[in-house]
Amino acid sequence: WILFKLNDAPVRTEEDGDFNILVLMDAASCYIVATEFVAVRSKELSKKKSLSMLKHGKSHKNELPRRIYVPAELAAHRFIAEAQKEGIACSRAPESELSVFIEEAREGFQEHVGVSRLH
Repeated sequence: WILFKLNDAPVRTEEDGDFNILVLMDAASCYIVATEFVAVRSKELSKKKSLSMLKHGKSHKNELPRRIYVPAELAAHRFIAEAQKEGIACSRAPESELSVFIEEAREGFQEHVGVSRLH
């Protein structure tokens, strides 16, 4: 699996402020197994949201992966800690090395939602 930020710029909402969307994706199939909205002011996933992503991911595949790749630039210390508690190895890699897997998802998101609009 790969954990990454789906949006390049924050998604703006009128009522709740700006959000980043974190995605957990199966690298082999490029299927998104879990998503979470994270307030920009929070900087990273909470323990609760980290566990939720792992739980949703497991429900799609009926198992957890042996390894999750996380962009080195992404603040994800809590997520990594929770994944490791579940016995999942986590590897950091430059986002440029992971882009072959994540660019299509990002492009689809940009086309579908767009980030310049207020939601």
